[in-house]
Amino acid sequence: MPQVSLPVLAAKAHSGDCMISFPTDTVPALSVRPDRADLIFTAKQRQLEKPLILMAATIAELWSYVTGSPAERQIWQQVVDRHLPGALTLVLPASDRVPPTMNPKQPSTIGVRVPNHPIAIAILAQTGPLATTSANRSGQPALQTMAEIAIAFPQVFTLLPSEVSALTADTLSPSGVPSTVIRWTGNSWEVLRQGAVVLEDEGVRR
Repeated sequence: MPQVSLPVLAAKAHSGDCMISFPTDTVPALSVRPDRADLIFTAKQRQLEKPLILMAATIAELWSYVTGSPAERQIWQQVVDRHLPGALTLVLPASDRVPPTMNPKQPSTIGVRVPNHPIAIAILAQTGPLATTSANRSGQPALQTMAEIAIAFPQVFTLLPSEVSALTADTLSPSGVPSTVIRWTGNSWEVLRQGAVVLEDEGVRR
């Protein structure tokens, strides 16, 4: 797994020909430019029924990828204000800006998230929104370390250890627990996957 500087890592992601990996507040991510999401499906041997998550450094960068009424956006923003950046993925109606390769079987929705981790934020601030998923073969547990990822995905680029150390001084380690995934049904939230975040007051249907 090639280890490179942050500018080079961002350039590799921008190229569209390379996958990158970086730690998040939950589990390490495998990422690629959204319109090349097919690279992830191939590398992970992932079923097309399992969509990827669009991750960005700020929620402002993600709003153009979703579509909803002003009232809906106000509800979504309330959840965002409480839980993001953090371990929560919102599945929302997709705008026409979302590449079909992100969610081949159900392109009408897209999962969005802003991670709460300095390395992830630093990288995403350089790359813009990326298609992401956990770094593992489909159906297997999420890999937790860069060493494990290097063995499983030797072609994937990641940050130099010196830059990792500089960005993570005095920060908490990733939880190792995947994000909670909730879907907007049109009038309420439905939990698709219970993960690190527990929602109690947002009108969630379980």
